[in-house]
Amino acid sequence: MSEIQSLARGLKILDLLGQVTDGISVTELAETLNVDKGSASRLVATLARYGYAEKDEITRRFHLGPQVVSLSRSVLARLPLREAARPYLRQLMEATGECAHLAVPAKGKVLYIDQVESPATLRVNAAVGTMNPLHCTALGKVLLAFGNLELPANLESFTPQTITDPQNLRQHLDEIRHQGYAIDDEEFDPSVRCIAVPVFDFRGKTIGSM
Repeated sequence: MSEIQSLARGLKILDLLGQVTDGISVTELAETLNVDKGSASRLVATLARYGYAEKDEITRRFHLGPQVVSLSRSVLARLPLREAARPYLRQLMEATGECAHLAVPAKGKVLYIDQVESPATLRVNAAVGTMNPLHCTALGKVLLAFGNLELPANLESFTPQTITDPQNLRQHLDEIRHQGYAIDDEEFDPSVRCIAVPVFDFRGKTIGSM
């Protein structure tokens, strides 16, 4: 099926904006999309006009706009897993005093779709919509161990504890399957430890992690 090139480029820009924290310039967009700067400027300006991107007038770099947040909230609100898991997240937070998170696999990463925050002053907070690596987070390793997911091609090192050898990771995932849960022992953040379990549907298929 043929695609509308300008629409495809606009969607690509949204993907790019979602991958950066400090914004992206028109020049960088043009180079990535392999178009001239004028075309890149018109594309991102159109997204900004409708609220899907916004420009920092000081740095002249573009970020995701508020309309994206509005759409994401609508999508998340319709997720049955999120609704079903919310009482258990709250129970988990109350029992441990720690933040409780719910995640699903998305685009080769782990996507946080819900969180119940702890009232503690010192807490691990991962905003809904955050995407982190699969291979070095407890939530992600559970999805790799119990879900039908391929190992990431790039096992990036984030701390000295990160498992970067594919064979070692496969053995580690076998251990997770045997014990029924995964631990992130300062593998993604040097000051954070997490524990996660799989969430199964009525067929026994892994649909998320908590």
